[in-house]
Amino acid sequence: MSLTEAIILGIVQGLTEFLPISSTAHLRILPALAGWQDPGAAFTAIVQIGTLIAVLIYFFRDIISITGAVVRGIASGRPLGTTDAKMGWMIAAGTIPIVIFGLLFKTQIETSLRSLYWISGALIILALILTLAEWLMKQRMKKGLPAKTMEHIGWKEALLIGLAQSIALIPGSSRSGVTITAGLFLNLSRDTAARFSFLLSLPAVFASGMYQLYETREILMNSSSALLNLIVATTFAGIVGYASIAFLISYLKKHSTGIFIIYRVALGLTILALISAGYVQA
Repeated sequence: MSLTEAIILGIVQGLTEFLPISSTAHLRILPALAGWQDPGAAFTAIVQIGTLIAVLIYFFRDIISITGAVVRGIASGRPLGTTDAKMGWMIAAGTIPIVIFGLLFKTQIETSLRSLYWISGALIILALILTLAEWLMKQRMKKGLPAKTMEHIGWKEALLIGLAQSIALIPGSSRSGVTITAGLFLNLSRDTAARFSFLLSLPAVFASGMYQLYETREILMNSSSALLNLIVATTFAGIVGYASIAFLISYLKKHSTGIFIIYRVALGLTILALISAGYVQA
């Protein structure tokens, strides 16, 4: 991988990690179109540390409040005594499914599931499911039913959205895409679904990135260029990712996810057409 490739892939990671269009899909598709090598699942997981830092900075006050409440709750013998403490434990519980499925299907995630057929299928199928979630939300709005905010998220919402997050292990599905979709099905407002999605991603992204850093430590230590490329890509991912978070939360306060649905379907169909025409290898 050249330094230019690392910069471009870092920017793409930052742009697409938080939008419901799948960063993993774009990090697989772009190299295929450009004739570059597939950077691999390990590269994707490690570069996500940059977007993890973006979440930590953007939600700094929330994270400090939740972490402090969890610590105080444990110390006082009342772990679920406050709303913030409860939120911390719900995020932890919601992370369990993706950890379990990630370990069970690690080999498939890193190999066969990175096929462009899988990716294009996931892009299109989730777009259709997100369309249904948007339709249901509009029906509830017509009936005058208010959408839930962060204060209304309970164990049911946290666990079901956490379960949905495990679907994001399939490249092309999108972590934010599946969790926001699940949130809409559970009557969360769009910006609340996005906000909880980003907070929920913290433990899983951190664990995945640290694991892949450990797994690839010998390669990185023995190749200064590989290490530099990874650092550069991660840095760009973090900077662009911060802007992406701010954009999406602001956008979803006034708009639906329709533009992302159209983009997912168009991209999925384009990939299938390119494969059929022989321009890219699945």
